[in-house]
Amino acid sequence: MSDITPEQNQPVTGPDSRTLKRVGIGAAVIAIAVVGFGVATRISATNELRGTAEKAAIPSVAVVSPKQDGKGGALVLPGNVQAYNSAAIYARTNGYVSRWLADIGDNVRAGQSLAVLDAPEVDQQLAAAQADYQTALAQQRLAETTAKRWAVMLAKDAVSKQESDEKNGDLAARSAVTNAAMANVKRLRALQGFTRLAAPFDGVVTSRAAQIGALVVAGNAASQPLFTVSDVHRMRIYVRVPQGYSAQVKPGMAATLMLPEYPGRTFTATLTSSAGAVDAQSGAVLVQLQAENPDRALKPGAFAQVSFNVGQGGGNGMSLPGSAILYGNDGPTVAVVGSDNRVTVRPVTITRDEGATVLISGAIRPGDKVIDSPPDSIQSGDKVSVASGGKGTAHAG
Repeated sequence: MSDITPEQNQPVTGPDSRTLKRVGIGAAVIAIAVVGFGVATRISATNELRGTAEKAAIPSVAVVSPKQDGKGGALVLPGNVQAYNSAAIYARTNGYVSRWLADIGDNVRAGQSLAVLDAPEVDQQLAAAQADYQTALAQQRLAETTAKRWAVMLAKDAVSKQESDEKNGDLAARSAVTNAAMANVKRLRALQGFTRLAAPFDGVVTSRAAQIGALVVAGNAASQPLFTVSDVHRMRIYVRVPQGYSAQVKPGMAATLMLPEYPGRTFTATLTSSAGAVDAQSGAVLVQLQAENPDRALKPGAFAQVSFNVGQGGGNGMSLPGSAILYGNDGPTVAVVGSDNRVTVRPVTITRDEGATVLISGAIRPGDKVIDSPPDSIQSGDKVSVASGGKGTAHAG
């Protein structure tokens, strides 16, 4: 008999189908959980990155607040000082500088010689013209004598009327040639007279470009004046007055001048005339003042601060740093930060420019937060953050 039992005769089998299903479902659940966790983690990271980028995109800006102007009714504007009369002396003939008789700073009188030119070509042309004139004059005299003789013979019927008229016509032609030769002599004498450069009026020499032996070419567009003479006994001051103040600045009113080289000293000037028109580019009216200059403290070309007493009413008196103003096609504007940190670009009018600060009028109040040094690209609706301590760099949001 065999020793094998019945249990040993049964075949070996694997896990049943139910167990396999449970294992598959479990694996799927785990896979879905892993995928879901990964997706959730990526979404969270993306949202966090987006939030960080949005925060980084909001720029930090420095703001300033408009201040009430404390100068009362004083309108202070930059002015340009010019001589009462100024003349640039050019050569009227070609030649070489032979002598110069005045230097910068010299006082000269009207008609005083400033320089002498050597013009040999003009001298030779004048000598030739004088010779031509003598020749023409001799021919005119001969024609005149001949015409008189033929007139006497015509009275005696010794010659015909036609021949006498021909002699008279020749006399007229010779006279015209003589007059033309004389005119040419006068022209060359005038050119020869231009070899002496003279002062047109009493004044002081403020520039000299004449050098001994230098060639001077008249009528050259690139030529420099040999001298400049300025009458500085009285000075003219030109000021551009903003349109908002132009009605308050009238001829006859007094003004005070201040120059940087004379701290603490003031000069009195009187407004003498106004252009009466607003310049389209600057939005200002050009006015002229005059001031006495007995000690020559006022110099041509100098910069001056001109103070007008215009009283109240010239704008709302709000001042801002000049760096807070935006200049565009629509005129000057400022960027104001609202309570929601959104920017509003508002138009303003510059009523006074004092260099570092400007006086403005418009929709601006003392409590407004105005961005200092805003970029040209900033627009209404941009979001910004105000830097602590009022410091920061402005960028478009």
